[in-house]
Amino acid sequence: MSKLKGKVAVVTGASKGIGAAIAKALAADGASVVVNYATSKAGADAVVAEITKAGGKAVAVGGDVSKASGAQGIIDAAVKAYGRLDVLVNNSGVYEFGPLESVTEESFHKHFNVNVLGLLLTTQAAAKHLGEGGSIINIGSLVTRVTPPGSAIYTASKGAVDAITGVLSRELGPRKIRVNSINPSLTETEGAQSAGFIGSDFHNELVAQTPLGRLGQPEDIASIAVFLASDDSHWLTGEQLLAGGGMR
Repeated sequence: MSKLKGKVAVVTGASKGIGAAIAKALAADGASVVVNYATSKAGADAVVAEITKAGGKAVAVGGDVSKASGAQGIIDAAVKAYGRLDVLVNNSGVYEFGPLESVTEESFHKHFNVNVLGLLLTTQAAAKHLGEGGSIINIGSLVTRVTPPGSAIYTASKGAVDAITGVLSRELGPRKIRVNSINPSLTETEGAQSAGFIGSDFHNELVAQTPLGRLGQPEDIASIAVFLASDDSHWLTGEQLLAGGGMR
């Protein structure tokens, strides 16, 4: 039996990588999914096509989560398309690594506008429609535990996600809305590839520190998202699930 049958989910930043894998996994388990994209309509359309070909339900919706109008528009589109909202996956994010000397105001605001403000604005819009049993899933990062050199801004933004997850779990708990985060380690995505992480010394160092001996795959994160979206996780809120093959 499909665990998510009848549920409606929004996944931000779902045109590729972890977001795309989560959208496909939620749909495969019965959810109707809004596949959000910021710039890559073609990527989002490809995800929707794959979902519908497999018999699932999905629509692509553009929107910049770092703008209140964009965040609201994504949620409004979900409710218009499917009449309700049960699950929000805050996956949209950016990352750039560099030493302290490379820190700029532009880089700081770029990270915090998407990774932090975008999460807050989208959650604010979604919370108006989420009812009892609703699930908010924030995509954090294991970087907050590992704190690698050159990641000050990105790690700070993901540290904020950890804090927000705890705060909102308490704030929305009385309404029986759960808020949890998945904190992956380096995951083999298009973004990680284009950033030069895959095959690098950093990649090799992380694998050497990982008890399960490999990088994460988007599907590894997607299966955890399905669990958090489903009623199987009804007693979990405010948790940070470290998804890094045992790396600490």
